Amino acid sequence: MQIYHGGYCKIESPEIRKGQYAKDFGTGFYCTELYEQAERWAKRYDTPIINNYDFVLDNHLKILRFTEMTEEWLDFICDCRNSIAHDYDIVIGAMANDQVYNYISDYVNGILTREQFWVLAKFKHPTHQISFCTERALKCLTFIKSEEVKK
Repeated sequence: MQIYHGGYCKIESPEIRKGQYAKDFGTGFYCTELYEQAERWAKRYDTPIINNYDFVLDNHLKILRFTEMTEEWLDFICDCRNSIAHDYDIVIGAMANDQVYNYISDYVNGILTREQFWVLAKFKHPTHQISFCTERALKCLTFIKSEEVKK
């Protein structure tokens, strides 16, 4: 399967770098199967670059897959955003975009109930992310090419 990483530079050899902000699925190298989403990620930067990879899944890895937004998905994201570590090699599922992240913050802070969160958390367009959380997981990726996209 071909997947994409949107950023600001060519990345032939992906690395896992701990960022200053907690992400949906914790520390990892994030990609998506949706080109348009990678393009949105890349366009946050002055020089938007999309890296293309071939992704061959290793079934010996510990993989968590969310096929839809569920209570388990919400709890997992809340834990990761609160820096609670997990032991998965790869996590796959919908992403909490900026608006949904605000709803998650409101839920964590007790401003919204779970029921209110789910009413507000409807997506206007599909989202998808794959977090490669370990060095073993990164071995599933083979660099194909990178391309600059227009802002």
